[in-house]
Amino acid sequence: MKRFFIIIIVIFAYSTKLFAQNNDLLLARQYAQNGDTQKALDIYLKLYKQDNEAYYQQYLNALLSAKRFDDAESITKKLVRKHPGSYEYTIALGTIYTQQGNTDKADVIYTDLIKNLPANQNEITSIASQFYQNANVDYAVKIFQQGRKILHNDALFSFELINLYRYKRDKNGLTEEYLNLLPANQPFLGQAESMLASVYEGPQDYDILKFALLKRIQKDPQQLIYVNLLTWQYLQQKDFAQALNQALALSRRQNDDGSNIYELCTTLNTNEAYDEAIRGYEYIIAKGKDNPNYVSAKIELINTKNLKITSGKYTQADLLGLEQDYINLLNEFGRNRSTVFAMQKLANLQAFKLHKLKDAQTLLESAVAIADVRPTLLAACKMDLGDIYLLNNQPWDATLTYSQVELGNPNTTVGQEAFLRNAKLAYYTGDFNLSRRQLDVLKAATTQLIANDALNLSLLISDNLAIDSAGNALKMYARADLLIFAEQTDKAMLTLDSIGKKYPGNALAADVLMAKTRILIQQKQYTDAVVLLKQIADNYSDNLWADDAVFMLGDLYENKLNNPALAQTFYQKIITDYPGSLWLNDARKRFRLLRGDKNEAS
Repeated sequence: MKRFFIIIIVIFAYSTKLFAQNNDLLLARQYAQNGDTQKALDIYLKLYKQDNEAYYQQYLNALLSAKRFDDAESITKKLVRKHPGSYEYTIALGTIYTQQGNTDKADVIYTDLIKNLPANQNEITSIASQFYQNANVDYAVKIFQQGRKILHNDALFSFELINLYRYKRDKNGLTEEYLNLLPANQPFLGQAESMLASVYEGPQDYDILKFALLKRIQKDPQQLIYVNLLTWQYLQQKDFAQALNQALALSRRQNDDGSNIYELCTTLNTNEAYDEAIRGYEYIIAKGKDNPNYVSAKIELINTKNLKITSGKYTQADLLGLEQDYINLLNEFGRNRSTVFAMQKLANLQAFKLHKLKDAQTLLESAVAIADVRPTLLAACKMDLGDIYLLNNQPWDATLTYSQVELGNPNTTVGQEAFLRNAKLAYYTGDFNLSRRQLDVLKAATTQLIANDALNLSLLISDNLAIDSAGNALKMYARADLLIFAEQTDKAMLTLDSIGKKYPGNALAADVLMAKTRILIQQKQYTDAVVLLKQIADNYSDNLWADDAVFMLGDLYENKLNNPALAQTFYQKIITDYPGSLWLNDARKRFRLLRGDKNEAS
């Protein structure tokens, strides 16, 4: 029992001492924060005398903060002598000399340490970590590099060095380290690409990688991971032709099925590098019908030609050639559930580019009659068929087709889009009251774009009927709107120009400018579109199109006219002048990104 009480007393005494020491530490920190350095030092000294090693680091930090370098050197040298095998105090001594400005003396200590590194991987890692913790990254790197020499293994410490090079933003070191790592660790290719992209800042940095890769490929042409990384490098540089050339060369060497080329073509299309994507798909197709990618490549080849033609300037011959490509594809594979998507694209080309409405209608009517078509694709084909009925002056067939989609897809975006098209049909045909009733329902649509379209069209109808109850000018404007939808832009322009002449004093001036802007954007005449948008923004700032015009100006300057500074001013105008705009959130995000905010959501 007596022994038990002695143990209790000892534990209590130790706990009391520990509690007092903790209180002293808190008090010392408080003094240091308040700028009373000497009082803090006095407490740290008292604690250090109680237990040199336990409170060494706190006392050392306080001495360094007070620039008491002689005292710091004195206590550290004592511990170096006491623990000659401990690198912690040796590194601390070097840190003292560095902070004192005596870097030569520090380098002598560190150089001696490196020369006498132990041939032990764990100890080398521990020593390098101590340098890193003392904010001496350069020597942490040197420790790992010397460790490789001592242990005769250049593959050691790769991940540690990668992290250190990234911290230093040492692009050359990071590049070389990844090139050393990847041949034996190929699953890390994606990580390498991501990290290099986060560190590289421009073309010169990517050139570092390119030249390093070309040198290694020349030395070791069988190392295919380098070719893959070189292809990625060319993509980052937007040198799409060279990216494809590298990928094709690799595919030929491996005599594979072209799957990597197929994936690359998807990236090329995303970057609008259509000529290169076409070349890639043609390479796959040339491998023959037995190739597993043959059918997909043939389909995507035509789709890519479609994207190329419809996204830029094109001739009638281009359109007719694309039409024939689709017809040849359907003749080769038949008109069935697997080729309905091609039938839909061909019908759209015929209806909106070639204006072959009857051919397009016949083709889509046969497409929607095919059994077991995917529901989403079937709905899309029916919506397109409804559009063609409308353009073919068959409004009853159009409204019936739209209604079928709406009823077949209740409470979905597809159903709401079909309902919107029915409302637009009523607007195009001059039944404004019916259109407005339908649009008012859609103002609460779950999709912002549909709700926005419904709101704008509803306000257009209401504002104009309030001035002209017969809606004569609005009927003429709706006809022009339908012509724009049908991509009959010349006729649409003539109709828009006639509204003011036939109905002077109408309320459609801003609407006419916006309609003409849509035509100009459709024709890629962005500079001319900017002129009209500025007229809306400056002269009709209270009109329902005003915030749309301002946002569109920002979008054009950002994405088409390569003037991010001007784009930023227009996005800011949305934020300051139109706080109730539906474009507000988008404008705020884009403004912050252009301003360079690291976290655009902040």
